[in-house]
Amino acid sequence: MAEKKLNLLADFPSVSAQQWMDKITVDLKGADFDKKLVWKTNEGFSVLPFYRAEDIENLKSTEVVPGKFPYVRGTKADNVWFVRQDIVVKDAKEANAKALDVLCKGATSHGFKLSKKDLSPDYIATLLQNIQADCVELNFTICTKRSADLATILTDYFKSKEYNLTQLHGSINWDGMNAMLLRGKDFEKEELVTLAKATFDAALGLPFYRVIGVNATTLSNAGAFLAQELGYALAWGNEYLSALIEAGCEPSIVAKNIKFNFAVGGNYFMEIAKFRAAKLLWANIVDAYQVKCVKDGCQHTVDGICKCAAKMRIHAQTTEFNKTTFDANVNMLRTQTEAMSATLGGVNSLTVLPYDSTYKKADEFSERIARNQQLLLKEECHFDKVADPAAGSYYIETLTNEIAAQAWKIFLEVEDNGGFFTAIKAGTVQKAVKATATSRLKSVSSRREVLLGTNQFPNFAEFAAAKVEIAKAAADCDCNHTAVETLAPVRAAEEFETLRFATEAAAKRPKAFMLTIGSLAMRLARAQFSCNFFACAGYEVVDNLGFKTIEEGVNAAMEANADIIVLCSSDDEYVELAPAAYEASKGKAILVVAGAPANMDELKALGIEHFVNVKSNVLDTLKQFNQLLSI
Repeated sequence: MAEKKLNLLADFPSVSAQQWMDKITVDLKGADFDKKLVWKTNEGFSVLPFYRAEDIENLKSTEVVPGKFPYVRGTKADNVWFVRQDIVVKDAKEANAKALDVLCKGATSHGFKLSKKDLSPDYIATLLQNIQADCVELNFTICTKRSADLATILTDYFKSKEYNLTQLHGSINWDGMNAMLLRGKDFEKEELVTLAKATFDAALGLPFYRVIGVNATTLSNAGAFLAQELGYALAWGNEYLSALIEAGCEPSIVAKNIKFNFAVGGNYFMEIAKFRAAKLLWANIVDAYQVKCVKDGCQHTVDGICKCAAKMRIHAQTTEFNKTTFDANVNMLRTQTEAMSATLGGVNSLTVLPYDSTYKKADEFSERIARNQQLLLKEECHFDKVADPAAGSYYIETLTNEIAAQAWKIFLEVEDNGGFFTAIKAGTVQKAVKATATSRLKSVSSRREVLLGTNQFPNFAEFAAAKVEIAKAAADCDCNHTAVETLAPVRAAEEFETLRFATEAAAKRPKAFMLTIGSLAMRLARAQFSCNFFACAGYEVVDNLGFKTIEEGVNAAMEANADIIVLCSSDDEYVELAPAAYEASKGKAILVVAGAPANMDELKALGIEHFVNVKSNVLDTLKQFNQLLSI
C-alpha cells in the first residue's frame, strides 16, 4: 500500500475548455462574454477569465529549468536575493554608521548615492570602514563623469584591504542615457561611449561588479506601462552593448557588466511575468552576438558561445507612481505586493521604498518596515527557497509570453529607427512615455485605475498638508541641462492631493449633505457612492438615514450649513423629487443629483446642472466644484 499512488482526480471526468465555456455562457444569462469577463490590458492584449494546460503546451519556456539558458526561469538555481537599502551620502562618516547599523538589522546590500564633489580615496575609506565588502553587495551611484574615478578608487581600496576581488559583488550605476532622460544632458554619441568605456576599463579589476546601468525605473516612475518599460530597457541595454563592442571591448565582459534597474508596480501577476519575460528576451539579444567566453572551463559555454554572458542581472525598486500622501499606510500594502511580484519574478536584489517617502525623509521606523517587508518574505514565507515558483502556471506562463511579444515589438521599433540613443535625442521615447502617463492619469481621474484612499474610499477625516516635509525629489546630480527633452517622475495621486490640500487651506471646509429619500436600497447605495466621491476632494460629508419630504431634507441641510446638497434616490423617483429639490434649494446650496437618470436632459432643462455617477470623471468634476466654491 505504501507504494500505491493515490490519484484523487481518478474518479472525476475530465472537463474540456468548451464545457467550461458552455457553463459560463449559461451563467452569463445572455451577457457578452468579452465585455463581462475578458480584461484588456494597457499593453494591448486580452486576459481571459481562465486558462488551461493546452494554452501553454507549445511554449518552449516550460521546458527550461532554473539557471539554464534562456533563463526565463531565472539565472540561478535558487531564488536568493539581496535586501538592499539605499543611503544618500551627505557625510561619509554618518553614512558609514548607518550602513553598519542596517547590516545588523537585515540588509544585505547597500546602495550609496555619492556626491561627485566629495569623491576621494579618503572619502571611500571612511564610507566603507568596517564594512566587510566580501559579505555584502555594494552599489554606488555618482555623476557620470566621475564613475571611472570611482571605479579606480574602489579597486585600489579593495586591493589595499587585501580582498579577493573575485569574491566582491556590487555595481557602479553609470548611465549616461539616464542623465539625458532625467536632466536633459545633450551627450554626443562619441562622448557617451568614451565615458562608458572609461568606466568599463577602470572596473576590469572587479570582475563581478556591473558598472553599466540601465535605469528603466525612470520610465516607470514617469508613467510608462510595464511592457513599454521592458521594451525600451532592452533597447537601452542593447545600445550600450553594441556601442562598447564597437569600441573594442570584449563582448562577453561587456554583457556581464550591464545591470538592469526596473521598477515594480502594483499589477501583481503582470509584474511577475515582466521579470520572467525580461530575462528571456535579454538572453536572446545577447546570444545573437554569439560572444565567446574568455573563461577557461566555463560550464555555460555551448559550441564555444558564452551562455553565462546572457544572464540578466536585475535590481528592482518599488515604483513611485502609485504611492500616496493621504492614507499613506496603504503604501505598505502596495509595496508588500510589489515586493512579492519582484521576488517571485526572480530579481537579484530589491529596494522597498519606505511608505512615507512621498512626503518626508524616511525615518528609522519607516526604513525598518521597508526592510522587514522583505525579511518577512524570506524568513516567514520562504520565497527564497523555491526557484521560479510561478513556473507552470497557465496564467503566468501565458502572460510572460504576451508581455514578451509586446516588449519585443517596441524593441524592434526602436532598433529599426536607429536605436535608443537616437530615440532619446529625437524625443520619441519621452513623447511615448508622456502619452502613456497622460492616459494612465486619465484612468485614475475616472476611477478606471483605482488608488485606494485617493480616488476611491478616502479617509474622510484625514488632514495631511501639515505632514508634508519635502517637495519632489531632487536629481542625484546637479548637472542640469535643457537640450534634451526630459522625463519627470509623476504620481497618480498628485492632482487629487492638490485638491485636498486646497480644501484644507480653505477658510471654510466645504460640506456635502446627503438628502436621502425614497427607495431604501437606492438612496443608501447612492449616498455611499456620493460620500466617497466628495471625500476625494477632502469635503466634509454628512450622510443621513432618510427624510420624509424634500423640504425636511433641505431644511436639515441648511441647519447643517451645507454647501452642496446631494439628492440620493432612485431614477424613477427623480422625476418628481429632483425638480422639487431644485426649487427648494435654489439660492441656498448647490444641488447635485446622484446617478444618471433617463430624464437627465429634462432635468437639465429645468436648471439642474450637476450629476455624479460611475461615468463621471471624479477629478474634473471635483475641480469644477472647487471653482464654484472659490477654493
